[in-house]
Amino acid sequence: MGTALTAAAAGFGTGLSLIVAIGSQNALVLRQGIRREAVLPVVAICAASDAVLIAAGVAGVGTVVTAWPPALTLVGLIGGGFLLSYAVLAGRRALRPSTMTATGATAGSRRGALLACLAMTWLNPHVYLDTVLLLGSVAAGHDTLRWAFGAGAMLGSLCWFTALGYGARLLSGFFARPASWRALDIVIAVTMAVMGATLVIKAV
Repeated sequence: MGTALTAAAAGFGTGLSLIVAIGSQNALVLRQGIRREAVLPVVAICAASDAVLIAAGVAGVGTVVTAWPPALTLVGLIGGGFLLSYAVLAGRRALRPSTMTATGATAGSRRGALLACLAMTWLNPHVYLDTVLLLGSVAAGHDTLRWAFGAGAMLGSLCWFTALGYGARLLSGFFARPASWRALDIVIAVTMAVMGATLVIKAV
């Protein structure tokens, strides 16, 4: 079963891996951080939205699994499949690394930046697949410790967006090099491949 701390650590790592893999939202936070425009509200929107979505995923999938135990097998296969798919995508990106766009058209006002952040978060269908279905399915595997897993994932989201937003000026030079994104995508690919394979093996 493990401990709450172990489950939280797993949630932290899983959430962080998925969040780092999402490009458009990170690009907006990075842009705002480099320009020092509305950094706090943008970071708050991203972290709070993730917390709501993670909670929904943990609660929803957890309830289904409790009411119908065979659902754990189903969500394990689905979640494992998603993780393996992302591992492939990250591997492909590693073969063709590019830099994250930190310049270009941005909102000309605080309100515009916040609306753009909300749109990228809530109008992106992949967010629901990643945060609600995928994280929810992985959390379900931790049974009674699934909320500890969810809390870890929320903390991972908060740490990432805070570091990206406020550390953007330092990160911009590093991530201006394609090799930096190649290294990051390799780490993401390996992490997701291992976790995806583990979920599938447990499910079958």
